[in-house]
Amino acid sequence: MEEKGAENGVANMAAIWQGFDPVAYLQNEYTPPQADFERKDSHVSWRLGCLHRAFTEGNVSGELLVDIGSGPTLHQVMSGCEAFNKVLLTDFLEVNRQELRCWLQDEGGCSMDWTPFLQHVCKLEGRQPSAWTEKAARLRQVIMDIVPIDVHSPQPLALDVLPSAGADCLVSCYCLESASPDLAAFTRALGNIGRLLRPGGHLLLIGSLGMSYYNGAPGLKIPTIPVNEAQVCASLKESGYTLIMLEVYTWPQDTIGLNDDSSGDFFVNAIKE
Repeated sequence: MEEKGAENGVANMAAIWQGFDPVAYLQNEYTPPQADFERKDSHVSWRLGCLHRAFTEGNVSGELLVDIGSGPTLHQVMSGCEAFNKVLLTDFLEVNRQELRCWLQDEGGCSMDWTPFLQHVCKLEGRQPSAWTEKAARLRQVIMDIVPIDVHSPQPLALDVLPSAGADCLVSCYCLESASPDLAAFTRALGNIGRLLRPGGHLLLIGSLGMSYYNGAPGLKIPTIPVNEAQVCASLKESGYTLIMLEVYTWPQDTIGLNDDSSGDFFVNAIKE
């Protein structure tokens, strides 16, 4: 009976997600004030800084990087594309995968201009902002595919997608807590994606703290799990990860409640045992 309830919870979440609008989401979350690179306390600047440090100071590198639940966004792999030879993007929704393909094919008509993000990451790397075109070319070169994923399946990706050894690193931003109906499902999802990662590989996980919903489309509030730091750490341990580092971001007062009820974000660097 408990297993049936868990399945129903996941199915209900999947049904809600069908109303997700990538264009509205990108406008809400990836334009100022959320993505204001002139502000030192910018949310997106913090996130990009965490990922940059992980891929440089943290020595996170290898052959294959897999982004779990990419959504319609690319910023989360802009630093990693320099440290890995192959990047795999994944998402549950076809509308998000199509948005990513639009950028990858470079034929125009995309909903988002990622130039400011590419320029910011170039500056983090000590390069001129004008080097963004080189970074965009590198990113397009290393992205090997954009494929469907189901984090609630014991086998989240199709069998032939990854090498048998698994990925060297997983990145996941705002996916698991917004795709899971409860904490138990969140923990199971962490274990499921861990099967894609080789032993000793890194998981770089970014998520929201204390958030019960966010705006996924005009008039659509997508329910999420309001996790705290202790719950995230416990779920990681239960799912076979060793925590290396946890960093927390607190929302500036003037940006609280714009698109959700989050109190802040967390960034985790963990290793699969």
